[in-house]
Amino acid sequence: TSDGEAVNGAYRRDDVPEGALAGLAVSAGSVEGRARVILDLADAELAEGDILVTRFTDPSWSPLFLGVAGLVTEVGGLMTHGAVIAREYGLPAVVGVDQATRLIRDGQRIRVHGTDGYVEILG
Repeated sequence: TSDGEAVNGAYRRDDVPEGALAGLAVSAGSVEGRARVILDLADAELAEGDILVTRFTDPSWSPLFLGVAGLVTEVGGLMTHGAVIAREYGLPAVVGVDQATRLIRDGQRIRVHGTDGYVEILG
């Protein structure tokens, strides 16, 4: 929130495929690629086309957006940093995905549905 409080919880929806992780659609499009679960900016090792999966982003994360193909965060809303930057760069993005950094393993193939607000784990 604007007071610095983290709002978390799971989006419960009937319109996502079984097993998909629901969140808030913040930047349209869909993309499939390798998930890179990054918890600390200092540990970020991303290749062109990777999908960034993290708790949240702030302006210090902005350089990472140049090479990624999509974004998934645990915390966020339409006007949070990751959502705004994803829209600027035309990256499919879903935010508010509860426990994304625990449910998605680093290196897994995932599909981000930025228009519909969910993420599929492919393998």
